[in-house]
Amino acid sequence: MGIALVTGASAGLGLEFAWQLATAKHDLVLVARDEQRLQRLAAQLEAGAGIRAEVLVADLADRAQVERVADRLRDDERPVGLLVNNAGLGLNQHFVGGDLAREEAALDLMVRTPLVLSHAAAEAMVARGRGAILNVASIAALLASGTYSAHKAWVRTFTEGLAVELKGTGVTATALCPGFVHTEFHERGRIDVSAYPQVAWLNAEDVVAKALADVRRGVVISTPSLRYRTVAAAARLAPRSAIRAVGRYRKAVEGTPRPVDEPAG
Repeated sequence: MGIALVTGASAGLGLEFAWQLATAKHDLVLVARDEQRLQRLAAQLEAGAGIRAEVLVADLADRAQVERVADRLRDDERPVGLLVNNAGLGLNQHFVGGDLAREEAALDLMVRTPLVLSHAAAEAMVARGRGAILNVASIAALLASGTYSAHKAWVRTFTEGLAVELKGTGVTATALCPGFVHTEFHERGRIDVSAYPQVAWLNAEDVVAKALADVRRGVVISTPSLRYRTVAAAARLAPRSAIRAVGRYRKAVEGTPRPVDEPAG
């Protein structure tokens, strides 16, 4: 896979992707908003894994800054062989009565940015005849949990369509669809998850290892763990009225959201 570019690399799954890819001796391009965390991570990866880590500071909810990342993906001098579209955020607000500007920023980050970066990466990779794109979706893509579900449903469907288009080119597209993962995501989003049982949670290390193994195999939909593959199968077969009932239950469990604007990474 050569060089890997990881968005949202300073925290959560992005941080785990960075470490596992570095351990596998891939040079990295680390993308996130927090320059201090990125520089510290780059130094740790270079010292600990003996690889080269570039830092690319960008707010991926800003179209102009996204274009700088797209330009890096188009660079043929140090070509990127794997794009990991990981950056995301938890809004933790109801749509009705919520801040529309924050909804638009989330849409930009989790829908427009993967679109733009996948386009840049796919064109460069197809021209070289090799490469891989990994888009982080969620099991929420099959549920009815507000606009987050809608964003992740788009990522999942988009990635499937991209995989069809890329067939035979030497380039693959994979959508990672995990459930709850032990990372900073919920803490940074100030999302109360205390009502969810321990069995619902996955380890970031296992999720990332499964995702990268599936990328190597050319798997289109990567769902870590048997329990979430079972959930996914049930969600696909269940009537949508049942899925909406689950959404209403989650709303009751989680209570009134608190405003937050903190992207993962």
